[in-house]
Amino acid sequence: MVNDAKNKKDDETLHIDLGFGKLFKGIGNFIDLVGQMTEKGEEFVEKTKEFHGEGALKDLKGIYGFSVKVGLGGKPTVEPFGNVKTTPKGPVVEEAREPIVDIFEEENEIQILAEMPGVEEKDVELEIKGDILILSAVGSDRKYHKELLLPSQVEPEALSRSHKNGIFEARFKKK
Repeated sequence: MVNDAKNKKDDETLHIDLGFGKLFKGIGNFIDLVGQMTEKGEEFVEKTKEFHGEGALKDLKGIYGFSVKVGLGGKPTVEPFGNVKTTPKGPVVEEAREPIVDIFEEENEIQILAEMPGVEEKDVELEIKGDILILSAVGSDRKYHKELLLPSQVEPEALSRSHKNGIFEARFKKK
């Protein structure tokens, strides 16, 4: 009888499959992906998954994915993006998406490129705290937020910025 009560309680638990098992099938698949990229001479691969809630959660929309870039020496860099975050209690869908961002360090400046479709240049806010850049944007139907560790400190007032076709660019002079 105790087992019947336990089984009934287990059946009442809400289980939501966000599809992570289908997208991320383990480190073995990741190593295979990087190997295939190297064989084909590719430097960039991106995988994205989108889901919509059902029933009471029908307004829930989750987007998650990752990009893999192979740099000098064949070293892969993995960057997650989207609005699904992993927490100790499991995956959580947040309102703001995490954009894909590239940081390029040049001799006298740092260039930031961020993919943020659905927002305009005036919607993008940048905040500098030491060597941390906080990037956020709120458009009519999309929100983005990401904190970035810059390779060196920059002068916040020495900034040029532009936004075209969903790509935001910012250039800062190094201190």
